[in-house]
Amino acid sequence: MSFWGVVIATWLAAAVEWVEAFTVVLAVALSIGWRAALGAAAAALGLLTVLTVVTGGALHAGLALPWLQGVIGVFLLLFGIRWLGKAIARGAGLKALHDEDKAFAKTQSKLAGDGARGAWLVAFKGVLLEGLEVWLIVVALGTPTHRTLIAAGAALVALLCVAALGLVLHQPLRRVPENTMKFVVGAMITAFGSFWTLESLGYHWPLGDASLPLLVGFYLAGGWLLTRVMRRDADATVGGAA
Repeated sequence: MSFWGVVIATWLAAAVEWVEAFTVVLAVALSIGWRAALGAAAAALGLLTVLTVVTGGALHAGLALPWLQGVIGVFLLLFGIRWLGKAIARGAGLKALHDEDKAFAKTQSKLAGDGARGAWLVAFKGVLLEGLEVWLIVVALGTPTHRTLIAAGAALVALLCVAALGLVLHQPLRRVPENTMKFVVGAMITAFGSFWTLESLGYHWPLGDASLPLLVGFYLAGGWLLTRVMRRDADATVGGAA
């Protein structure tokens, strides 16, 4: 589970972030051309690659320190709960679903008053900001399991898949089930965070790594149940008000 858990969680998380980054790059490409927009994206990806290599190497140097695993575990808990919470709120209808068409239109309106240099910076910043979350996931999931390269590879494959699909369609990837992906990723990352945080405190999981699938299932089931309860309460409130 550790190997495939890292691969699947990283791929899904990265795919969501790359979809949002592609929306920005597409809007910029239609403003200043694909060559300039892809150049900005490549510059941001190059910076992220250097950051991954440097931080991954530094963290692996101190991998034997229990506190490091604890810090990463707490980070994953916070990150995973945030994603899971947003996905539950959106699934229950309490928060609007992320709309790539709206994001695309917003970026285009922002570019209306910018020149070529400003548009280039928008593409660079868009890819960099979304990519930083991918970098955090790659380092956090890869370091405790000695699989930073595997996690980075999964993120790269996700990037290539999104880029290929986007370049073929030449439009925002509106049909990607982002909320479902965030729900699953949130549960998986929260499970990893729970596992490594408690392990760093000296707790020995009875089933070892086999506890991870059970934790993922627990968070998925709990999230699904919470979504249903919150949606029912929201529907009851609307019905009562009517």
